[in-house]
Amino acid sequence: MMGPVLAACLLIILSTAWISQANEALCKKDGGVCSCNNNKNSVDCSSKRLTAIPSNIPADTKKLVLNYNKLRELEPTAFHRLTKLRLLYLNDNQLKSLPEGVFDKLTKLTRLDLDYNQLKRVPDGVFDKLTNLKELWLQNNQLQSLPKGVFDKLTSLKELSLSNNQLKSVPEEAFDSLVQISEVQLYDNPWDCSCRDILYLRNWIREKQGNVSNIEAAECAVDNKAVLDITEKDAASDCVSPNTTTAIPTSTTTPASVIYDDIHEIKVPQENFQKFLGYQEPDHLPTQPQCLMSISGYLGLMMSLMLTSAAILYVFHFLKKA
Repeated sequence: MMGPVLAACLLIILSTAWISQANEALCKKDGGVCSCNNNKNSVDCSSKRLTAIPSNIPADTKKLVLNYNKLRELEPTAFHRLTKLRLLYLNDNQLKSLPEGVFDKLTKLTRLDLDYNQLKRVPDGVFDKLTNLKELWLQNNQLQSLPKGVFDKLTSLKELSLSNNQLKSVPEEAFDSLVQISEVQLYDNPWDCSCRDILYLRNWIREKQGNVSNIEAAECAVDNKAVLDITEKDAASDCVSPNTTTAIPTSTTTPASVIYDDIHEIKVPQENFQKFLGYQEPDHLPTQPQCLMSISGYLGLMMSLMLTSAAILYVFHFLKKA
């Protein structure tokens, strides 16, 4: 009766080996879900329709490209293993929020791209550990406000983009710690020049004019007057909440499209399996790039399947004889 036991053990070993090989296929220079340049410690996972960040990205990665995917949320520990990361590209996704502490281990990061997402706010202190950051891109989101002190620790920052958001003002002293800053993009925001809160931004622009590029492009929402040119009389109102809209909703009925979206985002039991393969939706077939593997990986997979089949037949053979 030892034959079937040995065959069963062989089956388990082969299955484990197949899973391990599939994991390694994520990041091979000649194929897999992501492309790797081992010489430059670079991993490119762009345009793979990923709904979650692959869990087996090499720990020594210095450049990680995740743009043009379907990421809607990040796990709080998504990047905690990647302590050597210097460049992180998360632009052109569907991120609606950032978990607290998600970037805390990335102390060597010099560039962070979060543009072209759907962020409405950023948590307090989310950038505090990024003391070596030189470029921060937040344009083309839906930011309605910034927490006080959000940039206080970014003393090495040189470029900051906040354009194409919904900002009406920035907190007092928001940019005071940016001693190395050379460019700040502020245009295409609905700056509320009727509130006293805007005077900090006006004064900062006047002080830095000529030394920090693009700041003069900030314009008031009402009359397109440059924030640089507003007067104390213009900003006479003591607004209670300058970053919230005063518009009264015309209807309390929830649109059918919103209901559909909520239902559509309900997680299903196959979620982890989908995350590993990079599927977009449960009923969405994987695209060709997602299913491609290297030739060596394919041959190894076929060999594993053949050995697994042989082991199964071996088990049945002994059980029949028994």
